[in-house]
Amino acid sequence: MQIWFAAVLAAASCAGPAMAQTAPADAGPVYTLEAALRAGGGATPAIDAATAAVDAAEQARAVAALRPNPQLQAQVENIIGSGAYQGLRSAETTLGIAISIELGGKRGARGAVAGAQLSRTRIAAAVIAADLRLQITQLYVKTLAADRRVATAREQARIATEALRVATIRVEAGRASPLERQRAEVARLNAEAGIERAERLAAAARTNLARRTGQPITGALDDELLNRLPPDVQGPAAPVAPDGTLALAAARADIAVADAGIRLARAARIPDLNLGPAIRRLEATNDTAAVLALSLPIPLFDRGRAAIAQASAERTRAEAQARVTALDVAQAITDAEVQAANAATTARTAAGPALAAAQEAARIARIGYREGKFGQIELLDVERTLADTRLAAIDALADYQNARAQLERLTAPAPLAENP
Repeated sequence: MQIWFAAVLAAASCAGPAMAQTAPADAGPVYTLEAALRAGGGATPAIDAATAAVDAAEQARAVAALRPNPQLQAQVENIIGSGAYQGLRSAETTLGIAISIELGGKRGARGAVAGAQLSRTRIAAAVIAADLRLQITQLYVKTLAADRRVATAREQARIATEALRVATIRVEAGRASPLERQRAEVARLNAEAGIERAERLAAAARTNLARRTGQPITGALDDELLNRLPPDVQGPAAPVAPDGTLALAAARADIAVADAGIRLARAARIPDLNLGPAIRRLEATNDTAAVLALSLPIPLFDRGRAAIAQASAERTRAEAQARVTALDVAQAITDAEVQAANAATTARTAAGPALAAAQEAARIARIGYREGKFGQIELLDVERTLADTRLAAIDALADYQNARAQLERLTAPAPLAENP
């Protein structure tokens, strides 16, 4: 069962790559998202609870298929009385069994209820696996984004250090006021502090991902995952139908459980026959005789109509809830599709033309500042814009990956029905 959960978590594909950012050659094996999903599928307590729930439902189905146990009965009559019935001389000892014969298909109805509940439990387990996949994916994306912010902070610190060096040369050559060196020093200090903040956030994100997967994460992550964007398709995409999704399958499984409950309530209206064969020994004559007892409950006060009405009302509720779920899922999928498409557009712009323009503006400003064509204020403003654009690109890429993961969660298919 644990292997099944791990397979469900790892079974997903990513969109094609857009822009590349490779990890260092000596970074060691890359810890991929699929590896994190497999590890999470075998380590989280939620999967253990779901596995136990499925096992319990399977045992409940086995119990429902069992027949009622017979009862051993013993009876001694005509003892410790008066006259001829003093002592045990006239005792009549009866030994037998009582067998309950279920009528109306109760056993099959119980099995139908247990089977429907087992199917519902399996869907609930698949929901837990899909939720866990979403959680791990979001943590993985958050860690990737945090690592990129660390790299961006270090790059900004390097740029600030270089700007300080150039400002020092300009001041010492008498081409600039000492105030420029002070501004550059403040910018460098702020950049160094930015590295510390980014590193703390990255360490926390990696720790949380390790907690969720149940194993330490020491290697590099798949940084290329953050760059994978879908093809730029103009116009709205074809809507995704909610049929076959986990949420709708769960709602329909509730209807199946309610249907089985109606069948069981109808079967319960048929009284069961109780058969009691026995052997009786008469102490006075030392003879034996057969005894046969039959009993059948009289449905006088409880005729089962209330139970059927209750089960029918539950079925009506489940059917109405399924219609509500279908509407909610369709709306959620539509919203998630729009969010993912908009996030992809924003990511394409932020990580593409906008970032390229900011980088080019910063390059020109640095050259102009070194040559005395631009002032330091212009340079700092351009560098700040570049840093903001880089962070915005990271946020946009992460937002798309999270939106895509949310859409995958909403459209996750229901597990195939297993043989009862």
